Amino acid sequence: MDTVQIDSDVRAGRARVRAAALSILIGALLGVTWAAGFRAFMAEIAGPESTFGWYATFVAVLGGAGIVGGLLGWADHIRRTGDRPPWRWLALSPLILGLLPLTVPGTLAALAQGIGTAGIAVALIAIGLGYAFGGRGRPWLRVVVGALSAVAAAALVAFTPLISEGRISFSDPRGAWAGTLALGSVIVLGLATSIPFRPVLPLIRSADAPPAVLKDRAPDSV
Repeated sequence: MDTVQIDSDVRAGRARVRAAALSILIGALLGVTWAAGFRAFMAEIAGPESTFGWYATFVAVLGGAGIVGGLLGWADHIRRTGDRPPWRWLALSPLILGLLPLTVPGTLAALAQGIGTAGIAVALIAIGLGYAFGGRGRPWLRVVVGALSAVAAAALVAFTPLISEGRISFSDPRGAWAGTLALGSVIVLGLATSIPFRPVLPLIRSADAPPAVLKDRAPDSV
């Protein structure tokens, strides 16, 4: 292999690394922004009892969402560059949103009482919506999974007045805002989670890349 080819491969490798890093960074930023908005909904449900902490808020909630966003951003880079490693497992990354908050002291005790399960529910709903939006797999299965996930998302929002102990009501503007924020957040997360389920895009060869070598083929019979 000559020096020109080696330099070309090195530049191409660096370009791929930069593109992957940018996708991960953008995904992480979007994930943190998404979590900040969803945290506002959680605070609305809890009312005056809502508390913020450096670990609970910035590590367990925002940090977890940043990791999820970064992983989904990486999945998008893989999908666009035509690589095919076992990256489909990145579709399970939203589970981090439900599992990382369990590391907050006292959360497991509350979980035993049925408190704090919303994060896991949101993650499972997002994975179901992602599969339905992804466009791969059997159509009837995607329809069934999508319908069940949509019903679960609507039920999660519908029970908001009950969970908030009457602090939220959809009949007033503030309650309607909270419901819209919750439903929109779940749908957006579902759309992001659809990335690992989507078909891999064909790798586009750059204009200055050498042409592919065609194999000899026998002439067509007359």
